[in-house]
Amino acid sequence: MHRLWMIFAQTVTISVAILFVVTTLRPDWLGERNTPPAVTIQEAIAPGSVPAARAPSSYADAARLALPSVVHIFTSKEIKSQRHPFADDPLFRHFFGDRLDNQPQQRASGLGSGVIVSPEGYVLTNNHVIEGADDIEVALNNGRKLPARIVGRDPESDLAVLQIKSGGKLPAITFGHTDQLHVGDVVLAIGNPFGVGQTVTMGIVSALGRSHLGINTFEDFIQTDAAINPGNSGGALIDASGNLVGINSAIYSRTGGSLGIGFAIPVSLARNVMEQIIQTGSVTRGWIGVEVQAITGELAESFGLPSSDGTLISGVMRGSPADRAGIQPGDVLLTVDGRKVNDPQSMLEAIAALRPGQKADFELRRGKAGINLKVEIARRPALSRGD
Repeated sequence: MHRLWMIFAQTVTISVAILFVVTTLRPDWLGERNTPPAVTIQEAIAPGSVPAARAPSSYADAARLALPSVVHIFTSKEIKSQRHPFADDPLFRHFFGDRLDNQPQQRASGLGSGVIVSPEGYVLTNNHVIEGADDIEVALNNGRKLPARIVGRDPESDLAVLQIKSGGKLPAITFGHTDQLHVGDVVLAIGNPFGVGQTVTMGIVSALGRSHLGINTFEDFIQTDAAINPGNSGGALIDASGNLVGINSAIYSRTGGSLGIGFAIPVSLARNVMEQIIQTGSVTRGWIGVEVQAITGELAESFGLPSSDGTLISGVMRGSPADRAGIQPGDVLLTVDGRKVNDPQSMLEAIAALRPGQKADFELRRGKAGINLKVEIARRPALSRGD
């Protein structure tokens, strides 16, 4: 019995040793094992292992740099009184005479904000702030008031340029770079909300490249939750360093006050428009004379299109550059001068960016065939809503 026990114990010991060696050196001999899958995660660096970048506790330095460059704009315009309904009645004229014709004229006033962009006194603001005004006055940060003249305006981007004469250099704002702006960046909005006086509000960039809002013809808005209220229009949106990144333009609101959705025109677009206005008094954009329509899945199916890429040409103006080049209704525009077209807005912007007089390559799809046409770009008519 003792001998059998010794043989059993030795056999078990040798078997365990062999199993250990095989498991360590050649586990594949044992076949696949049901091991749980490894999960890759990103773990935050332990606090204190690297020095953390601390957020500033105050944006006073940024505000101090930008505040002198933001101005208040006061406008007024004459409102024509309606002619009295009985002005031509002989009986009424017998009793009231010329008093029916000499109704007192009324004047409407408005307010907004603007940004001094040049020491020579050029002020950038929204077109809707000064539209229709026959008297414009600008109040500087120090309270001094100066008359202003309109250098030029661009209703399609809702921008305008004024000029004031102060007899000296004015504090111009520093332009920032919109391409370095990111969602989540801190921004400050400066303006004159409700006419209470110069005010600074803080928020973050909520979104970039907002379009299809129906506010302007050309849209590429910065969306922010920094409070923007009536009177802020035309004011500055600055980054945490005090540099101009946008011109406050519009809000989404059901009450007239800020609901945390404000829109600013990016400084890249504003600068291009401003420079053209200062140099020529207007903005020049390309135009070919077509009407377009977005291609939905249903529309692509009904027209037998292979995809919803591009934008559908729904109409061509007779005698326009598009008509002379051979573009036809029903064509699908795919690219403009090498720039891909995804929807009517991108097509509008691509054509507007071209120089009038130049010939550009247009790639289209007609039926199932692809065609390429050369189109001579014309100048976009003022205030035209066509493409």
